[in-house]
Amino acid sequence: MYDTILVPTDGSNVAENAVEHAIDIAAKYDATVHALYVIDTSAMDIGLGAEQVDRIRQGKYDEMPEIKERADAATGSVAKRASEHGLEVIESVGAGQPHDRIAGYAEKNDVDMIVMGSAGRGGVKRVLLGSVAERTLRSTDIPVLVVDIREE
Repeated sequence: MYDTILVPTDGSNVAENAVEHAIDIAAKYDATVHALYVIDTSAMDIGLGAEQVDRIRQGKYDEMPEIKERADAATGSVAKRASEHGLEVIESVGAGQPHDRIAGYAEKNDVDMIVMGSAGRGGVKRVLLGSVAERTLRSTDIPVLVVDIREE
């Protein structure tokens, strides 16, 4: 039923909890796990100059040690945990609007399920900040399991 599971990650606690669910499902189905880190180029506060953002959009983030280190740590954590369960793991990094990149990656790689975290923000916070999980749900027909971690 599930041969390929995508788990988008930014290395946060919310994403890490989703990883547990993704690995559990993948282990039951002997599925390949895809760990995807998306550099959000649409964020106004990424703290980079226009030239750096252009390089990221062109896929040249390998030339930027801080970003590469963050991406490698996030996907590497998924890979380590999945490999401990004997699962095949594919690590990827992309740049753009996270929900678009997640949905596009899933479709391009014939993903059977996306497992991702959500901070559980509601009301005004969600309206102001948006929700990558919600936008991903609206951007794809692929099943999405949203692991909702409520802020305390």
